[in-house]
Amino acid sequence: MSTIIDIANQIFTPLINLGAAPLMTIVLTVIALFFKVKPTRALEGGIKLGIALTGIGAIIGILTTAFSDAMTAFVERTGISLNITDVGWAPLATITWGSPYTLYFLLVMVIVNIIMLAMKKTNTLDVDIFDIWHLAIVGLFAIFSGANLFIATALVIFIGVLKIWNSDLMKPTFNDLLNAPDSNPMTTTHMNYMMNPIIMVFDKIFDKVFPWLDKYDFDAAKLNSKIGFWGSKFAIGIYLGIFVGLLAGQTPTQIFSLAFTAAVCLELFSLIGAWFIAAVEPLSQGITDFANKRLKGRTINIGLDWPFLAGRAEIWAAANVLAPIMLLEAIILPGNKLLPLGGIIAMGVTPALLVVTRGKLIRMIVIGAIELPLFLWSGTLIAPFVTQTAKAVGAFPSGLSESALISHTTMEGPIEKFLGYLVGNASQGQIEFVIYAALALAAYLLIFIWYARQMKKRNAAYAAEKEEKAAPAAAKGNVAYAAEVK
Repeated sequence: MSTIIDIANQIFTPLINLGAAPLMTIVLTVIALFFKVKPTRALEGGIKLGIALTGIGAIIGILTTAFSDAMTAFVERTGISLNITDVGWAPLATITWGSPYTLYFLLVMVIVNIIMLAMKKTNTLDVDIFDIWHLAIVGLFAIFSGANLFIATALVIFIGVLKIWNSDLMKPTFNDLLNAPDSNPMTTTHMNYMMNPIIMVFDKIFDKVFPWLDKYDFDAAKLNSKIGFWGSKFAIGIYLGIFVGLLAGQTPTQIFSLAFTAAVCLELFSLIGAWFIAAVEPLSQGITDFANKRLKGRTINIGLDWPFLAGRAEIWAAANVLAPIMLLEAIILPGNKLLPLGGIIAMGVTPALLVVTRGKLIRMIVIGAIELPLFLWSGTLIAPFVTQTAKAVGAFPSGLSESALISHTTMEGPIEKFLGYLVGNASQGQIEFVIYAALALAAYLLIFIWYARQMKKRNAAYAAEKEEKAAPAAAKGNVAYAAEVK
């Protein structure tokens, strides 16, 4: 096993050290060339993807830094005792990539993805290899909790296969949300969408118990068209900035600075989201041509990072509303020791809410508020592991006390973190943990199977709707042809 780990490190370390944007530029360009895209067009798409990733990272950094300062001031002002520091996703990615096992898990999942494609068990080629850290951290946490490498690998493969299947299940919904054709290759295997099954349980409860709430629903785009700029993305940013600034007891100058920072970030998210679509256009055409010639029309999808949906205003509208809700829950939630700072803008939560509810904002907010405690408890649970690993790889944030614990409020995959904890402890032979782990894994799989059936029904409805729309057009074409013949 150590030989495999060494091989994985030799293959991937030089690429990973480049960073996410250069890495994905190279990956997308190479894949496009494989599909016979012209070199200049392939490179154009790769560079555009690198620019989009850099842009989204910069905006997220600006937004989380601004709100972290405000929330730190809020803590100092109120004296709330939540002793785990939320450092956001970027330090955790650095910490995870500092482990040689992460590159090993990456190699394993690349092989698994290739096997699934060859056996026609998926249509998704996952190119978002940087975000393997979301899955790797589950395996690392299982090892930290007592599992050996073999058991941790089995857990990573189990979750990883479901992630890839989920990317296929979500593809028609992405087309619908983006108003994109079937030839659009974009999908994602991102860990945040593994909350879909849990969200769908609550969504079905909504269907049965609270369907009348949907008539009051709105999305940011419709609201903007009805009431002007008051419902726009930048206006929502203004509201959130003022609210958080008041909580923090900031001066008027600081409050307005925070409000305008939030406003410009939300506007730029929409703009940058469109860059992802432009980046994959050359690859999309290449895949279509390749599938028609070599695969008898088989569809091949490309698994990207989640922000190609960032242009949907509902993601940010829900995140803005959930920010103060998360703060309140963190204060009163039993067992939570984590104060939302770096994760105050809940990007690990809202994309999955958008996909399952298809943009029904009231549902997104209510279900999001219900699931946020899972993220807070998960972040609290893994704090000792994150802190110890950060110190081991030399990535512990400067300026914090050596005795401080660090974690992330809205880290993707909270359920999977609990699985890692249970599987790790079960590996030590504790009978109660063996039972808990077996039950948890069974429940996790059964809920996913149920969710998959619901998504297949949804996808069948999408297909039927397209056929229904296509029928009148075909009929008109036949009438026109008959008239022309006459």
